Amino acid sequence: MSDSSYTAMQAAVDIVGRSPHPDNKIAATLTGDDFSLSATNYWPAPIEEKIGRNIKIGSSSGTIHAETACILEASRRGIVTKSAQLFITDPPCPNCMKNMAEAGIKALYIDHKGFDKDFAQRRGHHFAHMSMKIAEHAGIGVYKLFRKEQRIEPIFEAPEGYKPPEENPVIISRHGEETKRPTQHSTDIPFATCLTHNAKGERFRLHATAHPVTGYTTPVTDEPEDRYSFILEPVTRLLMSAARQGFVIEPESFYAAQAPTARELVNLIGAGVTRIEIGNPAKCRDLSGLTALKQLKASGILEIASTRKKFYPERD
Repeated sequence: MSDSSYTAMQAAVDIVGRSPHPDNKIAATLTGDDFSLSATNYWPAPIEEKIGRNIKIGSSSGTIHAETACILEASRRGIVTKSAQLFITDPPCPNCMKNMAEAGIKALYIDHKGFDKDFAQRRGHHFAHMSMKIAEHAGIGVYKLFRKEQRIEPIFEAPEGYKPPEENPVIISRHGEETKRPTQHSTDIPFATCLTHNAKGERFRLHATAHPVTGYTTPVTDEPEDRYSFILEPVTRLLMSAARQGFVIEPESFYAAQAPTARELVNLIGAGVTRIEIGNPAKCRDLSGLTALKQLKASGILEIASTRKKFYPERD
């Protein structure tokens, strides 16, 4: 373990007090060969200013978790997150571990004091029974880091040479060379697509369907915990995969076959997206997503362009 690892964890610890969350203040640092960036959990400004901290977005909190905040910031800067390391003050929830897997994070270091906090104690079963399973399938090494003693304690280490299966990877094609722009409405498998560009200005289209997180294949035999799932929804897959490749998302280019879930919508706002085109905005995985969509539209946070009439003119 190099000194830079303890420095990265200290960087997260140093800013954790800046988290606006009144109860669960969490911070993370994302590092690679030539970059280091840190973030806390927070409310995106549009949500905080126009809806408020105390109102849920559908069934989801309006916050971006610290781990996901780092990944989204990397994408904004065009930083490649594949093979990056993440240092976090607290054990991650299953949703953030899924995001790390899709973003290609190779190692996760957790401050040892995070395991003693009240929040970690109350939600420890989610970390042990879902987050860790996701890490193992994705081949993410997980370590407990002791800053004062400058040592680490392995929680899980992937076998040497392990490559997680990717049964249904995000499709990446150069913009203008796509065989068919996938904007047809799908009644069976939710999908989403968006435009991105790299540091050279080259544009790419990403296309993703809902699918078990990286490392899992269908059918998934592991049992989920409570409200969590091993499925990663298409919009969040696009956000994480863009960061994995070092692509910058073009914020008004998103298309989704159906309404995103509440958590997907919060992540979209955290990514700076202001407009989305939806094939059927009356359809969603659950009612919470429809509620969230109405909230964000009514508050002027997200512009919704619907193509519903193209597919169901007789219903409108």
